[in-house]
Amino acid sequence: MGNLTKYGGTLSPLKIVYAGTPEFAKTILCGILKTPHHVSLVMTQPDRPSGRGLKIHPSPVKEVALEKNISLLQPTSLKLDGKYPEEAQNAKLYLEDLDFDVMVVAAYGLILPKWLLDLAQSKSKVGCINVHASLLPRWRGAAPIHRAIWSGDDQTGTCIMKMAEGLDTGPIIAYESLAIQNFDTTQTLHDRLALQGARLLNETLDSIARGEDLVWQDQSEIGVTYAQKILKEEALIDWDLDAKVIDRQIRALNPSPVAFTHLMETLYKLWLCEDISLIRTQGKSAKPGEVLEINDYGIEIACGTGVLRIIELQKAGSKRMSAKQFMQTNAIHIGEIFK
Repeated sequence: MGNLTKYGGTLSPLKIVYAGTPEFAKTILCGILKTPHHVSLVMTQPDRPSGRGLKIHPSPVKEVALEKNISLLQPTSLKLDGKYPEEAQNAKLYLEDLDFDVMVVAAYGLILPKWLLDLAQSKSKVGCINVHASLLPRWRGAAPIHRAIWSGDDQTGTCIMKMAEGLDTGPIIAYESLAIQNFDTTQTLHDRLALQGARLLNETLDSIARGEDLVWQDQSEIGVTYAQKILKEEALIDWDLDAKVIDRQIRALNPSPVAFTHLMETLYKLWLCEDISLIRTQGKSAKPGEVLEINDYGIEIACGTGVLRIIELQKAGSKRMSAKQFMQTNAIHIGEIFK
């Protein structure tokens, strides 16, 4: 672990404003709630439609706040000169009147404007800190877990950083690396990083609560990469690519938006796969996307280079299932070509 804080002293519980929205942020929040620290306010994005029926649902973080009777703010935007200035102004007035020691942000999804960063700084010397799921400066931005897997990184990690106006540009307070396994999907890696982030954050909060001096380490300008938001059109598989690249794509896009391909104009989502190029050759005449073999282990498909085995898939309008289960009720034949 690369913890940059100094330890010692008596812990005095902190009053925290917490901002976060998805499952990752929920895990971090639940971690804080197991400590002596007090969450005075939760900020999360407005309820939005989700699921098949597109019913309005609260965010995972809001669900926890409601269960624990924590005060809530759900502004659509925090920009005083944006499309929702009244909501932003109301949030500003509320926070100005609130007594808190530190603001913690994890996957909130809204840009924190300068007025909020300044306000948090005025409440304490720590200001606003962020839990980010990468080893900064690699993978600043919205989708660090997806991009790390897709790019073939062999490790990632968590940083606790002081928030600045730039995109994930602030100095690092603490960090810890985590290996990316060959079988990791965004879901499995997300879950491990969330637990790691919760622990690392709580260690940092304890250090702050003991009144210890934090050592701020400025990020290097070397090795900066940006994790752009995943677009749905990126999920279409190009079978001309190498099997290991397609394997990473499928794992990176699980559980959302899920990689897809077509066979005879029918859409198939591919959930789990395996690059079997070391044990299976595609043959000289095979075309990219061609079904080479179907067995109890899965559906083997030729790629531009190498062979990919599909282990779990989903036909449009059907449920996700193993390839073995799928072939009991669906017909895919050797020689057919996915596109």
